[in-house]
Amino acid sequence: MAKERGLISPSDFAQLQKYMEYSTKKVSDVLKLFEDGEMAKYVQGDAIGYEGFQQFLKIYLEVDNVPRHLSLALFQSFETGHCLNETNVTKDVVCLNDVSCYFSLLEGGRPEDKLEFTFKLYDTDRNGILDSSEVDKIILQMMRVAEYLDWDVSELRPILQEMMKEIDYDGSGSVSQAEWVRAGATTVPLLVLLGLEMTLKDDGQHMWRPKRFPRPVYCNLCESSIGLGKQGLSCNLCKYTVHDQCAMKALPCEVSTYAKSRKDIGVQSHVWVRGGCESGRCDRCQKKIRIYHSLTGLHCVWCHLEIHDDCLQAVGHECDCGLLRDHILPPSSIYPSVLVRPSAAAGRGQECLPDFPHIDPVPNTHPLLVFVNPKSGGKQGQRVLWKFQYILNPRQVFNLLKDGPEIGLRLFKDVPDSRILVCGGDGTVGWILETIDKANLPVLPPVAVLPLGTGNDLARCLRWGGGYEGQNLAKILKDLEMSKVVHMDRWSVEVIPQQTEEKSDPVPFQIINNYFSIGVDASIAHRFHIMREKYPEKFNSRMKNKLWYFEFATSESIFSTCKKLEESLTVEICGKPLDLSNLSLEGIAVLNIPSMHGGSNLWGDTRRPHGDIYGINQALGATAKVITDPDILKTCVPDLSDKRLEVVGLEGAIEMGQIYTKLKNAGRRLAKCSEITFHTTKTLPMQIDGEPWMQTPCTIKITHKNQMPMLMGPPPRSTNFFGFLS
Repeated sequence: MAKERGLISPSDFAQLQKYMEYSTKKVSDVLKLFEDGEMAKYVQGDAIGYEGFQQFLKIYLEVDNVPRHLSLALFQSFETGHCLNETNVTKDVVCLNDVSCYFSLLEGGRPEDKLEFTFKLYDTDRNGILDSSEVDKIILQMMRVAEYLDWDVSELRPILQEMMKEIDYDGSGSVSQAEWVRAGATTVPLLVLLGLEMTLKDDGQHMWRPKRFPRPVYCNLCESSIGLGKQGLSCNLCKYTVHDQCAMKALPCEVSTYAKSRKDIGVQSHVWVRGGCESGRCDRCQKKIRIYHSLTGLHCVWCHLEIHDDCLQAVGHECDCGLLRDHILPPSSIYPSVLVRPSAAAGRGQECLPDFPHIDPVPNTHPLLVFVNPKSGGKQGQRVLWKFQYILNPRQVFNLLKDGPEIGLRLFKDVPDSRILVCGGDGTVGWILETIDKANLPVLPPVAVLPLGTGNDLARCLRWGGGYEGQNLAKILKDLEMSKVVHMDRWSVEVIPQQTEEKSDPVPFQIINNYFSIGVDASIAHRFHIMREKYPEKFNSRMKNKLWYFEFATSESIFSTCKKLEESLTVEICGKPLDLSNLSLEGIAVLNIPSMHGGSNLWGDTRRPHGDIYGINQALGATAKVITDPDILKTCVPDLSDKRLEVVGLEGAIEMGQIYTKLKNAGRRLAKCSEITFHTTKTLPMQIDGEPWMQTPCTIKITHKNQMPMLMGPPPRSTNFFGFLS
C-alpha cells in the first residue's frame, strides 16, 4: 500500500469538502476517542493503520461508509516513513497527529484556535516547547492544505520561512506556544489560509481574500507584476491587490463605510484606488488604459468609474454612485447616532438607537439590504458575498452564517423605501421571512431572491430563475429595479398528534411558503433526504438530483408504501369533507406556489377556453373560498396572492417521477380552498417546503397566516424570428 507521499486528486478533495460540509464533528472530539476512548485499540504508538484511519473518517465525517477510493487516496497521501514514536509500529501506517492537524486546518473555526490546537498536537511532552523539526511538520501540513486549496506554495513557503525567523529570534531551534500563536496571528496570508473570517470591524482595514489572476495584475504596494495565473491577496472592499508577502506592509483600506463627522454627511465624494481597471478603457476619454504594462489607471470604489491618471482633474469631486445608485447606501448617508440632531430625527419619526448608526438615504432611491448564505450553492454563496461587498456599501451586506438576519433588519428598520435581497435557497428565504415576521417592522420591505444551489421553487415562481450561474450581479440589480411587488400568501401549520406509543420525527416548520404534501411524494423526498445526508457528493448537480429522484420514484412504485392513501386519512376543506371515495391515490399535495422539486408544476398548465363559459367560471372562482367543481377547476390559474391553496391528488410514484422529469403534465386537481384539515390514522411521510419527516397519526390544520411583499422579476425578453430581442 505504501507509496510516495503525494496529493489526492482535485475531485477527491472536492468530495472530502462535501462530506465535511455536512459533518458536525470536530477533530478534537475524534482525537479523544483515539487517545483514551473506544478507538484507542487502533493506535500503534503515534500511528494508526488503514483500518483505524477508516474509523477516523467514519466518525469525523459522520458517514457509515466512506468510498474506498477516497479513504485509500487520503491514507496514502499521509503515509510517511516515520512517526513521532516508532515503537511497536507496523508497516503501512500514518501519523495520527498529521491526520488531526490536516483536518483541523480545513474545518471551520478561529485561526488562533487552529494554531493553538496544532501546537499542542505536536507538543507530545506537554512542556510548551516545540523543536524545529516538530514545527516543520506543522508547516508541512499547512503547505499540503495550501496545495489542495490551489494556492501557489512557492510563494507561501518563503512567507512561512520568514515567520519562523521572527519566531525563533535567538536561533535556539525551539518555539513556545505564545510565540507560535503570536507570529501566526500577525501573518495575513497564513490567516487567510487558516480560514480567517475577514470581518468588517472598522474603516481602514482590508478584507483580504486569496485570488488567482487570469490576466497580468500589478501589486499596489511594490508595483511589480503578480504574474499570469499566480495568486495574490485582493481586498473585497477596494480591490487593492498585493503579493502574499506584501500584505503586511499594505496601506490602509481607502473605503470609509460611514460618515465620521457632520461635514461628511449628505455629499459623497469619489474614492479613488490605483489599478483595478478591468475594462481596460477610460470612462472619461474612452481611450485604452494600458493595464497590462504597469500599475496604472484609477477606479472609484463607489461609482466604479475607471479612468486614466491624467483624466482625474477632469472628473468632478462629487460621486453619484454610478449605475447602481438606486441600491447603494453611500457612506455620506450613514453616520453615528451621536451626530443626529434630536429635532431632525423626531421630525422624520425615526428612532435613534445608540448602538446603531443612523441612516438617511439619498432621496428617490431604494437602499438594498442583502443577506447571503455563503454555504448555498457550493462556493457560489461565498463568491456572491465577496462581489456584493464591493459593488454595494459592505454595511448593506450580511453573512447569514456569521451575523444572522436580525442585525441587518434592525439596522434598516426605519430606512424608507428599502428592499431586501436574499441570496440562498428556499430554506434561506423561509428563514428571512420568519425573522421579518418576528421583527415588528413598521413597514415590511419587499423581498427579492437570488437563487443559489438547486431547487429554488419560490425563486422560479417569482421569475428570478432556478439558480445563479455566475451572471453579472449588476445586471441582476438592474432587473430588480424593474421588478413589481406581489403579496405572497403564507400559511400556518398546526400538527396535533394522537396519543400513540410511536414516536414522530420533529415537524420541520410551522409555516408553509411553498407547499405541503403527504404520501408518495413525501416518501420519495424522505428517501432522497436521507441518501443526500449520507452521500452528499452524489447530489451535486440538478441532473444528478433528477436521476436520483426518478430512481427513488421507481423503487417506491414497487413497494407502494402509500397505496390506498384515502383509507388512512380524511380531508376537510373549510369544514366540508372532500370526497376521495372514487379515487385511488397515493399522495396529496397542497400548493401555495405552482412549483415543486425544482420546477415541477403539479397543478399543470391551464387551458383557457373561449367564450362566456370562461368568464362565468372565473367569476365564480374569484370569490369562492372552496372550489371542487371539475369544470371550474380546469380554468383555475394558481395565484400566490389569492389567499387560497391548490389541492392535487397523486396516483402513484411513477406519476410523480413522470411529472418531475416533465414526461407528464400534472396530477389530479381536487380543490381550491382557503383552509384545509387532514386526519390521519397511521404513520405517514409528510413534507413542508421540501423538508420531509415521518409523522404518527395526527390532525393537521392549515390556515392562512399573512401575506409578505415579494418582488416579482421582470418578464423575460422574447426573441423574434431573427433572434433579436424584442
